[in-house]
Amino acid sequence: MRATWRGLPAKRHEVGWEPGLVVPAADGSPLITDHYFPRARGDFPTLLVRSPYGRGLPWSPQYGLLFAEQGFHVVLQSCRGTGGSGGVFDLWRNEAADGQATMSWLREQPWFNGTLGTVGPSYLGYVQWALALDPPPELKAMVVQVGLHDPYALFHADGALRLENALAVGVGMNFQHQGMAPFLKATLRLQRRLRDVTTAQPLRRAYVSAFGSELPWLNDVMTHSDAKDPYWRGASLAESAERLRVPTALITGWHDALVDQTFEQYDRLRQAGCETALLVGPWTHTSALQQGWPEVFAESLAWLRAHLYADPSSLRPTAVRVHIGGENTWRDLDDWPPATTATSWYPIPGGHLTQQAPADSAPVTTFHYDPADPTPSLGGPLLSRSAGPRNNGTLEARDDVLTFTGPRLTEPMDILGPVSARLSISTDTGHADVFTRLCDVDPQGRSVNICDGFGRLRTAEQAPQVTVPMSSTAHRFPVGHRIRWQISAGAHPRYARNPGTGESLVDATTFTPVRITLHTDSALVLPNSPGLA
Repeated sequence: MRATWRGLPAKRHEVGWEPGLVVPAADGSPLITDHYFPRARGDFPTLLVRSPYGRGLPWSPQYGLLFAEQGFHVVLQSCRGTGGSGGVFDLWRNEAADGQATMSWLREQPWFNGTLGTVGPSYLGYVQWALALDPPPELKAMVVQVGLHDPYALFHADGALRLENALAVGVGMNFQHQGMAPFLKATLRLQRRLRDVTTAQPLRRAYVSAFGSELPWLNDVMTHSDAKDPYWRGASLAESAERLRVPTALITGWHDALVDQTFEQYDRLRQAGCETALLVGPWTHTSALQQGWPEVFAESLAWLRAHLYADPSSLRPTAVRVHIGGENTWRDLDDWPPATTATSWYPIPGGHLTQQAPADSAPVTTFHYDPADPTPSLGGPLLSRSAGPRNNGTLEARDDVLTFTGPRLTEPMDILGPVSARLSISTDTGHADVFTRLCDVDPQGRSVNICDGFGRLRTAEQAPQVTVPMSSTAHRFPVGHRIRWQISAGAHPRYARNPGTGESLVDATTFTPVRITLHTDSALVLPNSPGLA
């Protein structure tokens, strides 16, 4: 670990290990639990880490060993129905009750000194929010890393299936707790069969050919596309933050598939008056725990020592730290988002962007989207290793991708905060999607994605103008670079392709090409900052 990640703190203690402890779940099922502890005299606070992904690599070294070295008891537990634990895994429904049951067990342990923290990424963040629904009095700090609180938003966007996310979660939940070898084998098998799975007609249960078996919970999340469906009742733990008083640190990356959920929770915690901190790095969902681990671990450790040891010496002076793209630096901020001025950029014929507002809503251009040859996805905020910034040149050469590019900048332009698109679009079928992306074009013409967003067009049911959130960013466009607005009607397989008929995305067998017209009163809205210096 120390050879892989430079800059890790020196260990304070040798570590002991008690594997295979049995903790009763809320229904009595055995939750298999490993206990890591400092081999030293004295009291130490405890960290609870509950995971559906097993207790081996990478959880054992990164969470068990590293944190125990720094003076914490670490309780690393497999969620119900995973990693040898009894019962049946049921996405999200058991975590609050099983977290409380684990607390009851902890109170009986002679080494538990009554001071508890939680830490972990992704679904390991979800179980923290579940415990925070009714926080035990011993809970003194939380660290949620690239964390989840709303399963619906992980699997769906405006009613459209986030197909690649669903498949990635399916592989992780079904195979990772079995060990790294089965997980890697399943991941490679899915990669080989990804095209066949994602283009199947119908899409429902097509994943079985790659996974080898049917997953009832995956069927459910893929087929319940309406956020108001009773199926999703209780899934979102957003309310945890609305009344929380437990100091909570949030960590994410600009290209994390859950970055928007982190910003939502930060906003809720701030409104609730809860002590919180936010770190946003140049990471994806996976690279935050790989290349970004030295920063993520340092941030996590500083927060836990401050609130479990009353040692704030390593805390930074401001609540927010963000990585600035385009100049590869970090900035400390008092809050997020900072004060900015919204500026609008408008598309005009010839593929140009201008800040001069249009006089009417005349058509700018028209393009065709063919679901038989869907516009491919490229990089961006994904769960997979293909996430992150990419050269968009090949994508932008397609006939079904529009680009509008601003003039070369004569001075740097800084944008910090949420980006959005206001789109005035008409279609000939009444059913289409829109994918909109902000890119940075360098002097050599290389176009790199910064942030993006997705929306569904139902022009038979609503006005043809729609606002599409495009996530948030902190980015400097240097002198000589250009702003580019990219617009298309999909990003497959990141999102399931729209059949163009209004039919269910998972059951569609008929696909109709769509003619899409963009109008001049569309706008790319950027949060301009007065400067980063």
